[in-house]
Amino acid sequence: MEAVNPATGERIDTYEEADLPDVERALDDGWGAFQDWRDRPLAEREELIESAGEVLRENKREYAELMTEEMGKPVTQAVAEVEKCAWACDHYAQNAHAYLEDEHYPSPAGTEVKTVYEPLGIVLAVMPWNFPFWQVFRFIAPYITAGNVGVLKHASNVPGCAEAIEEILRDAGYPEGVFQSLLVPSDLVDDVVADDRVRAATLTGSGPAGRAVASAAGDKLKKTVLELGGSDPFVVLDDADLEAAAETGAWARNQNGGQSCIAAKRFIVHSDVYDEYTDRLVDEFESLTIGDPFDEDTDVGPQARQDLLDDLDDQVQASVDAGANVVTGGEPMDRDGAYYPPTVLTDVPAGCPADTEELFGPVATLYEVEDADAAVRKANETEFGLGASVWTEDRDRGERIARRIDAGCVYVNQLTKSDPRVPFGGVKESGYGRELSEIGMKEFVNRKTVWIE
Repeated sequence: MEAVNPATGERIDTYEEADLPDVERALDDGWGAFQDWRDRPLAEREELIESAGEVLRENKREYAELMTEEMGKPVTQAVAEVEKCAWACDHYAQNAHAYLEDEHYPSPAGTEVKTVYEPLGIVLAVMPWNFPFWQVFRFIAPYITAGNVGVLKHASNVPGCAEAIEEILRDAGYPEGVFQSLLVPSDLVDDVVADDRVRAATLTGSGPAGRAVASAAGDKLKKTVLELGGSDPFVVLDDADLEAAAETGAWARNQNGGQSCIAAKRFIVHSDVYDEYTDRLVDEFESLTIGDPFDEDTDVGPQARQDLLDDLDDQVQASVDAGANVVTGGEPMDRDGAYYPPTVLTDVPAGCPADTEELFGPVATLYEVEDADAAVRKANETEFGLGASVWTEDRDRGERIARRIDAGCVYVNQLTKSDPRVPFGGVKESGYGRELSEIGMKEFVNRKTVWIE
């Protein structure tokens, strides 16, 4: 497994892939660790996740630079990602007891009836490269604190991040085997899922990857949570604050190089403000600083891999050939590294890649609609249903529109984001199940009814 710096194309390091004997040893260790970990008092597990947050904060620059080197995230955004991971650790350190408290029910005199929440065992996490720390810690913080143990199959281009996360938990004081990173190739994932010691799986990634894991798990009747792709609408109504909507919209599309499932991708704009909003949004796109991700002033770094840039450019060029208009950007930059500029497409024809596929990079598509009803129809005109954003000065109107959009989360006058305090997940082709908050923590527990006569 090779880690390559996408800003330079230079190899950083080479890592040895795990094989089936390595997997067997890891699952043995994990299952053995679970027998003790499940019985640890919750207070001790809360203290350990709090310690993990402290380790993250103490070394945040080191971890941020590792992310930047392996997948090109601007270092200031990488620091913010580490801080967000620490926040998730704090959240579950402070709230796990309340989330997992026994729930009592009415019962006959002299009896006690309640639901208790118990861990399942080993949970496999298949995680992507775009937020290489956050995606993993939003798994670790709730599910490991609930008493499960974790095995991570991280993306192959961020092996250093995978090993660093395991080291963080070790430094925080976690017992051996409670969390392990396995540098396995994708073709071994089915074997891991099928193992009897693995009781559940969660995946953040592409639709095909999600289907493969769900199919393998379903064959063994194992619980899964999937967070897949998105083509999130960013709806700008006629009474929106256009300055705020343009500034936030540019960031919502371009942060992390546009490589986010919940990035704003389809900008659906009321005809009364379409021209003005388009001008404002393009100005915001063109004001972003593209450059060395280690430069503190950089807003947009390289794409995470050259092949990802090539795929994105193919989608854009096919859309232009079909009739889409490039307002700004539109082709790879003439410089070393996998750089693609912030791009705006208008007049996007129905059925072209920019209209029907997820563009996983800094490319926005703009659509003009005549009214709010048309905006809702266009927002829902996708196979995806992860997030959405609605912009209007009328909060009640915003809520009414939000309730009509088919998505797992809708933000009014705010960009779509994940937050440890609220549930996160999608519908339709964007997956199922929820992460974070109380609901997320209870995805991988046995909700056991206990009747005491």
